[in-house]
Amino acid sequence: MTEEFHRIRRLPPYVFAEVNKAKAAARARGEDIIDLGMGNPDSPTPPHIVKKLVETVQDPRTHRYSVSRGIPGLRRALASYYQQRFDVALDPEEEVIATLGSKEGLANLASAITSPGDTILVPNPSYPIHQFGFMIAGASVRAIPATPDDEMLRALERAVRHSIPKPTALIVNFPSNPTAYVASLDFYKELVAFARREEIWIMSDLAYCEIYFGDTPPPSILQVPGAKDIAVEFTSLSKTYAMAGWRMGFAAGNRRLIHALTRIKSYLDYGAFTPIQVAAVSALAGPQDCVSEMRAMYKERRDVLIRGLTAAGWDVPPPEGSMFAWAPIPPQFAHLGSVAFSKMLLSEAGVAVAPGLGFGEYGDGFVRIGLVENTQRLRQATRAIKAFLHKHDVSA
Repeated sequence: MTEEFHRIRRLPPYVFAEVNKAKAAARARGEDIIDLGMGNPDSPTPPHIVKKLVETVQDPRTHRYSVSRGIPGLRRALASYYQQRFDVALDPEEEVIATLGSKEGLANLASAITSPGDTILVPNPSYPIHQFGFMIAGASVRAIPATPDDEMLRALERAVRHSIPKPTALIVNFPSNPTAYVASLDFYKELVAFARREEIWIMSDLAYCEIYFGDTPPPSILQVPGAKDIAVEFTSLSKTYAMAGWRMGFAAGNRRLIHALTRIKSYLDYGAFTPIQVAAVSALAGPQDCVSEMRAMYKERRDVLIRGLTAAGWDVPPPEGSMFAWAPIPPQFAHLGSVAFSKMLLSEAGVAVAPGLGFGEYGDGFVRIGLVENTQRLRQATRAIKAFLHKHDVSA
């Protein structure tokens, strides 16, 4: 009984573990580490949402089992959000389900629709659950380019021609974690046309749709006519309302996929704690000034970070959305790879970032930098990075 379990064997060693271990050791030595590695919002949840949670939790009736697919008021609130934000009509009874964060929903839907040996198309680099949710379910993953452009579309055409068996599903995530790429509605139109023609499901991760820095809000794939024939979309309150620990997300779109997720979740959980669901209604249906303020805060942090890195001699493209910068490793360090470079940056500059390898092999030339500290700490981080780069005679 020494052989490792089959599904565990399919999972590679956790790439972030090495950096996390080094970070914990540095902190144990009393070092001040500026942690920009994890996408963990540092802002408090808006007061009116917390107030609703506290108010609801006082009612002992809310302490019983909840509803796996979400209380009716919450599903109606999410449908109303889609109508107002995207002009997309959703049936809250048939086309919406609440999830324990978008990550849980993605993984459980993968389990619901995947047979061993299925081929799934996943951008590389991408958020780990996008590929590993399907790998755990027994699928084979084929990497495609992560950019929302003709390169991805051409790769999808090749994948259909050359994959055996033919791909059954495609994952997309815009604004993207980790790359911060943002897709246009025209791109989604081409994607939907491809998927309908080839009879391939699309799972869209829209967790960062409210964190954008341009004049045009990121679209939903469900805005495309006919998208609900083949697509389901995952959203989350984690970043929009700084509710990451509350674990409140949603899936919306194709009825068959929603029904599949509903059925499998009915065996696995009783839904989020009812007071959390009620507070989530307050988030979606209540005042939205907090969302604009959150967006402005991340934009200010982005600008401070990019200016500081540019002054340090590190050329990093300013992200158009998400709470991350996707930073190419400076050329003089490129031979190290992202894990060794991240550990070096941690030990010599006291700044923790996420190695790009953790998001796929094509991310190994990058690190992900989170906008998860205030502007003062970000300035401190960029000064430390500048000293680190100058010490090693690095210039962009």
